[in-house]
Amino acid sequence: MIMVAAMSALIVVALFGLLTDGRELMQQSIWVKPLKFGVSFVIHGATLAWLLPKLRKAKRTMWNLGTALAVAGMIDVGFIAVQAARGTYSHFNTGADTFNTIGQVVFSTGVVGLFGANLLIAIMLLFQRIGEPALTWALRAGIGLAVMGMGLASFMVGTANRTPRMVEDAYGNPVPLVGGHGVGVPDGDGMPITNWSTVGGDLRVPHFISLHSMQVFVLAVLVLTALAARVSWLRGERARAQLTGVVIVGYAALFAITAWQALRGQSLIHPDPATWIALGASVAVTALLAVLAILAARRREMSPARHGRTPNVQHLSGNPR
Repeated sequence: MIMVAAMSALIVVALFGLLTDGRELMQQSIWVKPLKFGVSFVIHGATLAWLLPKLRKAKRTMWNLGTALAVAGMIDVGFIAVQAARGTYSHFNTGADTFNTIGQVVFSTGVVGLFGANLLIAIMLLFQRIGEPALTWALRAGIGLAVMGMGLASFMVGTANRTPRMVEDAYGNPVPLVGGHGVGVPDGDGMPITNWSTVGGDLRVPHFISLHSMQVFVLAVLVLTALAARVSWLRGERARAQLTGVVIVGYAALFAITAWQALRGQSLIHPDPATWIALGASVAVTALLAVLAILAARRREMSPARHGRTPNVQHLSGNPR
C-alpha cells in the first residue's frame, strides 16, 4: 500500500504535468507514460495488497514477495518518472550520459524483480485455495496470465525491433534507441493515450491485456456472486466456478489473438481475415461453453438431491451466506 500511495501521488503529478508542461516525446506529452504506469501499478498493487493477507500458507514468504514487488515497482516506475521529467526516454534508451547508463541498469533490475516476484506468487497460488473455487481459479489464472504478459515484455527488449535508430528528446537533442514495442515498424504513429501503433504490430496490446487479467477475473466472480442472490441456479459453487472458467478461457484467447496479431506486424485496429476468423471462433467457443455451463447449472438446480448437497452462495472469504 506504500507503493500504491506513491503511485497515486505520481498520478497527481503526471496529471498536473499534462496540463502545464508542453514538452513532448514522439508527439505525446512526456507525462503520458508516467501517468499510464502509475494507474496500472495502483490497480495491480491494490489487488495484491487485498490478496496476499488472504493466503494461509507461507505467509512470511508471501509478505516478502509482496515487499519485493513493491520495491521493484517503485524503482521501475520511479526511473520512468525521472526520465520523463528530464525530457527523455526511459525504455530502450542507450544514451551514453552517466545518469542514463546507471539508470538503465537499475531499471533492468526492477523489471527482473517484478517478473520474479509475480512468478513466485503465481507458483505459490497453485498450492493454496482462497475462498470458493471461482475466486481461487480467478486469482491463479489472473496472476499466471500477468506473468505471461511480463514475459512478453522481455521479448520487446530482447528480440523485437533491434535495429538501432536515432530520435529526438523533448529539447531536440538526438537520443539513440535500440529495441521497441513495435513489430515491423518503429514506435510512434500511435493511438491517443495508449500510443499503440496504428500502422504495425504493437506488443503493448497483449501486454496490457494480460497485466490486468486478474482484476477482470475477480470482477467476474464478484458479479456472479452478486447475481446469485437473485438467480437461483448461480447459488452453487460449481456453477460460478464453471462460468468463471468460461471468462478465463475467453480472455486468454483474446490475449493469444492480440499477441499473435502483434507478432505478425499487424496493428490492433487493422485486423486481417485470419485475425477476424480467430476472433470469431474464440467468441463462438466461449459462448458455447457459457451456454453449456448454464444448462448444466440449471439441471443441477432441478435435481439438487442427486448431487448430495443444497446449493448455497458464499462470500469471497469462503463463508456461507
